[in-house]
Amino acid sequence: MDVQGTVEAGFEPVRDAFVRNFERLNERGAAVAVYRDGRKVVDLWAGTRDVAGQGQGQGQGQGDGSADAAPWAVDTAQVVRSATKGVAAAVPLLLHQRGQIDLDAPVGTYWPEFKSAGKERVLVRHVLSHRAGLPVLDRPLTPAEAIDGESGARALAAQRPEWEPGTDHGYHAHTYSWLIAELVRRVTGRSVGRWIAEEIARPLGLDFWVGLPAEEAHRVGLIGPVEEPTAVGGALRLRPKRSVSEAYRDADSLTRRAFGVIEPRPDENDPAYRAAELPASGGISTARALARCYAAMIGPVDGHRLFAPATLTLARTEESAGPDRVLVVATRFGLGFMLHGPAAPLLGPGSFGHPGRGGSLGFADPESGIAMGYVTNGMRKGVTADPRAQALVRAVRSATSSPDEAI
Repeated sequence: MDVQGTVEAGFEPVRDAFVRNFERLNERGAAVAVYRDGRKVVDLWAGTRDVAGQGQGQGQGQGDGSADAAPWAVDTAQVVRSATKGVAAAVPLLLHQRGQIDLDAPVGTYWPEFKSAGKERVLVRHVLSHRAGLPVLDRPLTPAEAIDGESGARALAAQRPEWEPGTDHGYHAHTYSWLIAELVRRVTGRSVGRWIAEEIARPLGLDFWVGLPAEEAHRVGLIGPVEEPTAVGGALRLRPKRSVSEAYRDADSLTRRAFGVIEPRPDENDPAYRAAELPASGGISTARALARCYAAMIGPVDGHRLFAPATLTLARTEESAGPDRVLVVATRFGLGFMLHGPAAPLLGPGSFGHPGRGGSLGFADPESGIAMGYVTNGMRKGVTADPRAQALVRAVRSATSSPDEAI
């Protein structure tokens, strides 16, 4: 495997794990970056830009096969699905930090139309911690409605919660997009994509977009499903628990309905979808940008820092924990971020971040000063703990632990 990029001394285990992902875990094209104490220590990429690459010449992208075999470049970006949520969550937290939004205020304070159908007591805090009771819509949106900037917010304003807001939690897989986007628009007068571009991406120099500009489209690879390997590390691949499998098969379950809020399923390689501002699932990023963004949440990066200490505490203080009504397994959330736990193992107990369904991951660990970003074009079936990302997390842990602490 022709791996490009750099690794500082002591972080060689990350490069080794990255190579093994291609050799053993059916990786097609990917990148990983790690920052420590605000400084980049790992920046690697390999494979092909498009998932159907490896010289197969199936012709996605240009119609002549040339796009398939194009190598992953230093500036290649990919759709990162729900890893977008972590960066999007930073927006209301930063607005709170600036005194522009009250996390304990009802959402209807900022969005009057939202105060209907039993949602009068839904707080901003509930939206960020997946406690609003709004993971589904009575009528799924079409792909065109999902990206038109109006239909999602209008549907949620009329939607009745599935449970009493604030009493339980369940992953708002897609509805998080329109909840966050409309809240940000009402508070700031700007779209969420524009706010991220102007207040986060531009100051930090991030190749991260919620709403891909047309002039950057040439850099973005094609994503798609990849086959699951039959063995990992010499052991048979574990099957999902029966309860999880049953939830995904049951058309009436909250699980199926939450992930089926857009029907039919949108084409994530469609330029129109990529240009839309969907902060739950439509972000496009390099691994370097994810890692750098999280690094700036926990400390200064080239003179720029996002979170004040009090905001950092808010981001990683547990708000929701236990059986997730949508994901079925036990999950832990702070304000917008997944927290370290069995469902989403990160670097350590104080870590916070967000995975993307199928593979991508961004997170930070304040105790060690580590921030990591991983992006891939090969989408696997898992939602939270992709084995390729987890192999890289374990490698980072081994590189930053003393011999008696290494796991």
